Amino acid sequence: MSNNIMSEQYPTLAQCALVAAAFKILLFPAYKSTDFEVHRNWLAITNSLPLSQWYYEKTSEWTLDYPPFFAYFEWTLSHIARLVDTAMVRIHNLDYDSWQTIYFQRTSVIVTEVMLVYALQLFMETSPLQSRRAAHVVALSIILSPGLLIIDHIHFQYNGFMYGILVWSLVLARCKTTLLSSGLIFAALLCFKHIYLYLAPAYFVFLLRTYCLSAKSIFRPRIFNCIKLGGGIAGILGAAFGPFVFTEQMPQMLSRLFPFSRGLCHAYWAPNVWAMYSFTDRVLIHLAPRLGLTLKEDALSSVTRGLVGDTAFAVLPEITPRTCLILTLFFQILPLLKLFSKPTWENFIGAVTLCGYASFLFGWHVHEKAILLVIIPFSLVALRDRRHFGAFKPLAVAGHVSLFPLLFTPAEFPIKTIYTIFWLVLFLMIFERMAPASKKPRFFLLDRFSTLYIAVSIPLIAYTSLLHQIVFGKRYEFLPLMFTSSYAAIGVFGSWVGYMVVYFTA
Repeated sequence: MSNNIMSEQYPTLAQCALVAAAFKILLFPAYKSTDFEVHRNWLAITNSLPLSQWYYEKTSEWTLDYPPFFAYFEWTLSHIARLVDTAMVRIHNLDYDSWQTIYFQRTSVIVTEVMLVYALQLFMETSPLQSRRAAHVVALSIILSPGLLIIDHIHFQYNGFMYGILVWSLVLARCKTTLLSSGLIFAALLCFKHIYLYLAPAYFVFLLRTYCLSAKSIFRPRIFNCIKLGGGIAGILGAAFGPFVFTEQMPQMLSRLFPFSRGLCHAYWAPNVWAMYSFTDRVLIHLAPRLGLTLKEDALSSVTRGLVGDTAFAVLPEITPRTCLILTLFFQILPLLKLFSKPTWENFIGAVTLCGYASFLFGWHVHEKAILLVIIPFSLVALRDRRHFGAFKPLAVAGHVSLFPLLFTPAEFPIKTIYTIFWLVLFLMIFERMAPASKKPRFFLLDRFSTLYIAVSIPLIAYTSLLHQIVFGKRYEFLPLMFTSSYAAIGVFGSWVGYMVVYFTA
């Protein structure tokens, strides 16, 4: 029966990945952001300098600010890059983008995305027989994700590769015999990109409860398992950070990894609570005279541009990093309490997703690209039942629409809009058909919110992409960004509230 089910799954994941790769090759000449130069510079740093200088080098403003495993990854790529075009790995060749460089860097993103294909194949194969078809659809939705297409293959980053490692780790957590491997792979992922620290609390609670403590009593630790997990993590951290401890670079590295001097909001407001807070402050500036509110004059000229420094609010109270930390931890702890009492794999994925939500919604200086930290784990359980899918829908729309401002050039407009809308229509329709009915009652308000929210997306995209320029020309350039961010923030927040209800009542 298993073979029959697998044979019915057409197109296969590999076929979709190959077609997607062919399409991505056509995008080689597309717009590329400053991240393209960031990674070219990192190739040059790791190839040209001894390890002891990697985190001190500052010829370019795009200094190395990822953890060591990613630096080693760039070092490995740099040896191939040097054969393709020697000038690519010279530190003083700032903004160098020969066609050989573009071909090499774009190709490296496609090739390393094989990690995601492998992880998704494993996800399909380890899914229960009755949900194998749903797992297949989910896997295809991720490999064809407009989020990964926009961020990695046009804007330029290596998220597909790293989310592949994350999905691999999440899938291995399904089976008791691979729990240790799951924890160690996640530890390695943290040494590639530290943004995954936001998901670490869920891993800590799940591995503590399922691997380090006895299933019969939480007061009986499994000492040998604790030693294996602790020793393995220590070994991975030693391999990553050991050389930099030896060369006395740790303080310098930590200052690069955690630059708390940045403002509350990124240049374009990520669609979170602080986007809604900033939008409210902008509205209150105009209402202040009528409402008798006091305006802080020094803040009136402050418009968030993602520069170093604090974001100033003219009416509302200032937000500090401590406030963000407290809110993030509070809303992460809530799902972790349920995970600790009932450590199933579904609850683990739910807790990982909700940890991602909390960090995205309440974090300090959040990038809009971090929404994938929520979308990808949530995708793995989105078809568990209709209640899960109901909470996932507004997230899928809001998360992907919020990425549109990353590509602001006219040539990329049809690519990002047509591809994203096609993906949303196709997969949301298929998900709608495949999501089984829930044994628990659905929520009328959440269902209506999802429908209304998706309906609003069409006129919003039309206004921000076309109508605004026709009506205002180059005036009020901030309005489309502000509307997109605020609209997406409502969707992400509404989705989070909906999923919190679903998670705690499942």
